[in-house]
Amino acid sequence: MSTQKHKDEVSGVETTGHEWDGIKELNNPLPKWWIYTFYVCILWSIAYWVVFPAWPYFTSGGWKHTAGSFGYTQRGEVSAELEKVAEGRAVFLKQIDAMPIEDIAKNDSLMEVALAGGKATFADNCAPCHGSGAAGGNGFPNLNDDDWLWGGKLADIQTTVTHGIRWEADADTRQNMMPRFLDDQMLTREQINDAAEYVLSLSNKADDAEAAKRGAAVFEANCTSCHGADAKGNQELGAPNLTDAIWLYGGDKATIVTTVSHGRGGVMPAWGTRLSGSTIKELALYVHSLGGGK
Repeated sequence: MSTQKHKDEVSGVETTGHEWDGIKELNNPLPKWWIYTFYVCILWSIAYWVVFPAWPYFTSGGWKHTAGSFGYTQRGEVSAELEKVAEGRAVFLKQIDAMPIEDIAKNDSLMEVALAGGKATFADNCAPCHGSGAAGGNGFPNLNDDDWLWGGKLADIQTTVTHGIRWEADADTRQNMMPRFLDDQMLTREQINDAAEYVLSLSNKADDAEAAKRGAAVFEANCTSCHGADAKGNQELGAPNLTDAIWLYGGDKATIVTTVSHGRGGVMPAWGTRLSGSTIKELALYVHSLGGGK
């Protein structure tokens, strides 16, 4: 390795004096504009550290950071933006809170705000049970169809959302329980089997006509007080329509036998203690708009 400097004959640039296996290193300094830009960036970074939050440090209270002379934070900026949005919505929310829910549905501007708010509230509070698309699941009603246990009018939905279903902490909750016909020895297994066959026959799914015929008498004596003589249900009691082939827990015979034997008692929270009145109205309007509202 040589350390003797000389001027390169081809480029006319002086070498650094470094040479490896006949390869010499030219002394090509960075352009001045690049150097100046680098220095400006250093100065800019120092100014940035002074003006904006930058340096973390640890205290007895945990990790903190320098606040910067401007006192700026992205969290503060987001909070300010959210406050502006809230202020803009407050005008509409005040109107929604004061107006009957049926009148809100007739006001296009209020409905636009209500549906947007209701969709967000549904995603935060209702989607875990009813699904993000409100299609429901086993034991959780599909809110897109027109089959309603407690009524599908705006006022009905508002009441259900406000007070819930079988929610013990709310005195006005929707309340009704299906009897446990086998557990409480109200019916025998044979009678329950016959009743299940009769219920299946209402949607043309029975396999045993004789059992269904016997089940009709069992149904009349034990089930009509809630489901009606025509088995079309009673929304005031939350009793489902048994003739439409729409099943909350399943419509096969084994599931129906289980339902009759042990009863069903799904629970829905009472959102009246968790959400504001205007938010509940927004939620009810959104659910009603999904397609099955009466």
